[in-house]
Amino acid sequence: MLHLRLYLTAALLVSTCGSTELCQGDSKCTMCTVTGRSVIDIQGMLDFAKDRCTYALMSTTSIPNFHVQATFQERRRKDIYFLDRVNLSLTDQKVHITLEQGGVVQLDGVQMQLTAKARLVHGVELSKDQTGVTAKKSHLNYAMTVFFDGYTAQIHIKGPSGQTPSVKGLCGNSLMPFSDSWLSVKEPGCETPHEDTTDSTIDCKKMTERCNLLMQAPFTACQSYVNRNPYFNACTDTLCKYPATDGLDCQFLEAYARACSLHRNDILGGWRSKAKCSPKAFCQDRFCSTDEFCGENSHGNATRCHCRAIFADPYRTKHAMGDAVVCDKTSRSVSLVACLLEDNGISPSDLQLYDKTCRGEMDKVTHMVKLGFDTKTKPCGTMIKMNNKGEVVNKNAVMVGSTGEEMIDFTCPFLLPDISINFSVKIKVKSGVSKTTVAYVTSGVWTYTLTMKAFTDAGLTQAVTPATPLRLNQKIWVELKTHGVDQPTVTLVTNSCYATNEPSPNAPLTYYLISKGCANRADGSVKLEGSGQRSTNVFSFALFQFIGKNKDVYLHCKLRLCDKQIETCAPDCSKAARRRRSHARRNSTAYKYKEQNQTSIVMAWGT
Repeated sequence: MLHLRLYLTAALLVSTCGSTELCQGDSKCTMCTVTGRSVIDIQGMLDFAKDRCTYALMSTTSIPNFHVQATFQERRRKDIYFLDRVNLSLTDQKVHITLEQGGVVQLDGVQMQLTAKARLVHGVELSKDQTGVTAKKSHLNYAMTVFFDGYTAQIHIKGPSGQTPSVKGLCGNSLMPFSDSWLSVKEPGCETPHEDTTDSTIDCKKMTERCNLLMQAPFTACQSYVNRNPYFNACTDTLCKYPATDGLDCQFLEAYARACSLHRNDILGGWRSKAKCSPKAFCQDRFCSTDEFCGENSHGNATRCHCRAIFADPYRTKHAMGDAVVCDKTSRSVSLVACLLEDNGISPSDLQLYDKTCRGEMDKVTHMVKLGFDTKTKPCGTMIKMNNKGEVVNKNAVMVGSTGEEMIDFTCPFLLPDISINFSVKIKVKSGVSKTTVAYVTSGVWTYTLTMKAFTDAGLTQAVTPATPLRLNQKIWVELKTHGVDQPTVTLVTNSCYATNEPSPNAPLTYYLISKGCANRADGSVKLEGSGQRSTNVFSFALFQFIGKNKDVYLHCKLRLCDKQIETCAPDCSKAARRRRSHARRNSTAYKYKEQNQTSIVMAWGT
């Protein structure tokens, strides 16, 4: 649906139209323009929408049973409401046609496919081109045309000369109180007022200069046909309260130019190049949900769906990106808001569970992203763990695939009756597994041996052997150590350590203990010591097991040597550093070189 924050300008003029594309011949033309939240009536009086309700915009007995309504919604701010969609109602046929942002047209809730060639639908001619959507309804000697580009609605009635149609609605008298029941179709809570903080970044003087383009050539040539003052006042009032984004700095110029073209379409040549405004409707063919509006992305070079401010406020207050995790018997699920994810630089398509084959699915209408699993039929990498209360739980998480970081935790009480904390696990000693706890490496100028050993104590005195019984949630310490590197400035850096349920390091199921040189913040049992400081480092964690047929766990660690004389070796795990590293991964050739010169080593355990 249409989601933009703009001013509603209803400029209703009664005059003799010139020989133009829209009003031809010796006829009377009644014209109304609606753009954003401002309304200019036939007397040239300016008023503004004050809530998020739907109002009667125009109806006339000259074209009976055809009513045009306007619905207003919030966008980036909670206290300013913009024209969001135009509703056409044919009361004799009980048919409703909705013109929405992006050129979307719905007939009784079903989206229609339109082209530049007019299509007759219940007596209404509908067409669409790159500038917007046009609807035309005729009766006897009268014709009403409604144009909507997602921001501006312009309506004009052409009829016999000397016969001015009687018009009701905001286009007939914008100063009629908006709350009058005969004008309004109330949705629950639409009239509830909302407050927001003042935007201190807005430069009202600069915005007024932008609006002043309406008072300069070539717009001066149209003053005798269409009064510029209401458009100018609507423009300055909007841009001094609301940021000039999402095409808003061109919107009022576009609205005035189109109103002028109904009288003379040959006198405003060159205004687009002077104002740097595109002829294509902003956000054309971009569909957003009812809780979103289409606007510019953070770089201003493309468009995306943004969350409406009132809708998103409860989530943002709780620093949440969706609803709470639902734990239902053996199934787990969570619903996330796509526009909130994108606000945080996360693509919905990049979300997954521990098993990367279990990915998020976005509803095409609501744009809610759902992730979930069933511990019996498809566990999606779910782990058996113990929480800090000593309770056995199953754990999974929503992961950002490109970073390997956990975003939302799926931890629910374990309901399977056959799970017990008393099962034991052992370090695996089978072909191709035990030998990988030692690696012989040649990297650059260094040739060395790398070993991985597990211990049951922090002092590293009680080594874990294949015969050592281990229990769920038991803490173990893993020592990673180099042999054969005598230079005191050379250190060992642990870049990552992650668990899979199969020997391959590229298995779909991946659980990170260490990622980008830092312990997994979502797993409080993981501690990393000495990485990048000396030729050995140690990390500790609580033992866990995966649910499924293959309960074996394979721990893959990737390490590299680092010379402290050349670079900083010890990882910085602060939030700011994580953001810098993420940027480095995308852009740094040096970072890619470091990844390519890693050494891998593996350890495994199971029942």
